[in-house]
Amino acid sequence: MKHFFQNLAALAIASTLLAAAPLSQAHEYKLGQLEIGHPYARATVPGQPAAGAYLSIENKGSTPDRLVSVSSPVAKSGEIHTMAMEGNVMKMRELDGGLEVKPGQKIAMQPGNGYHIMLMGLSKPLQAGQKVPVTLTFEKAGKVEVTFNVEDGKAAAGGMKDMKDMKDMKDHMHH
Repeated sequence: MKHFFQNLAALAIASTLLAAAPLSQAHEYKLGQLEIGHPYARATVPGQPAAGAYLSIENKGSTPDRLVSVSSPVAKSGEIHTMAMEGNVMKMRELDGGLEVKPGQKIAMQPGNGYHIMLMGLSKPLQAGQKVPVTLTFEKAGKVEVTFNVEDGKAAAGGMKDMKDMKDMKDHMHH
């Protein structure tokens, strides 16, 4: 009987630890052979026309697939962008023909590296803590609706970077 209670206590502790873990860890979606992890978007300020959104896509299958479109009721359009250094300038451009995910490949979108999703023409600012539905359309796997958690960019990036992001975004809008 004593072991039973010890196990119970261990379970109680384990479940408390699990409950305390950030919920975003369990934020995953499966679509056929694709696994989509931790979709989140950056909070925006009033008047900011677009928001960056990020997720990971892993292709567990044996055939390539591609993310061809992104849409959300909170934005006029969703675009898949790549960031690349051209000389010493970071250039953002929309990917033509979508984002290919090769078999066995995992693409993790993160602020400042490679790929990201832009939600363009926001109907209202995205606020931290909000949940935003986004439909991802893949060439082969089809459509999946995922929920993007809106996270406060400032907490993650010490504030200064966000001002730079804003400036980059403004520059991006004008080009």
